[in-house]
Amino acid sequence: MRLLSISSGKVMPLFGEHHPNYSAVASAINKQAISTLANPVPIDINRLGVRGDEQADLSVHGGIEKAIYVYPSEHYAFWNDLLTRETKKPIELTAGALGENFTIEGLVENEVYVGDILMIGSATFSVVKLREPCFKFNAKMAYKGAAKAMLQSGFCGWYLRVNQTGIATAGMPISLQEGPRETSIAAQNLALLRRNNQRNLWE
Repeated sequence: MRLLSISSGKVMPLFGEHHPNYSAVASAINKQAISTLANPVPIDINRLGVRGDEQADLSVHGGIEKAIYVYPSEHYAFWNDLLTRETKKPIELTAGALGENFTIEGLVENEVYVGDILMIGSATFSVVKLREPCFKFNAKMAYKGAAKAMLQSGFCGWYLRVNQTGIATAGMPISLQEGPRETSIAAQNLALLRRNNQRNLWE
């Protein structure tokens, strides 16, 4: 398991053409890689996540309980294929494109559980919960079905709480210390999908 990239973003207008009620909203989903395998810059990790990273709506992203958003690089092929097909133009996403802070390899949703501890460099983190996509993700991907595709595929990624601040650098190994192992991120996503499907039956 390895950290491939660290990304950060600033709050700026995001054009939500795929949402009926908003012409533009503020978001920091547009992340830029600031530490990569090619340029492994050491990055400070504080209690609120990557230093300098911002979030527009702390009710759904950021804060102590969702300080870092992690996404497995293994899912990028899925998104490249889907978006290329749906947008009718070649798509080759780069690290941070899903709005994540940490792009990783070697660990996916059915292998990580709420309460697991991840150790990267001198920083340690607790796995908190899955990412629930919204209309801003559709706008970012320029595809109105992106949020639905994330939920249905289970390729959601997850949030981390920072337990120990420190320094992280792209290329560092990731160590996992098992927690209670009661609920995996994949199981959380499946439960959310079932709730949504049940709700749709009554709408």
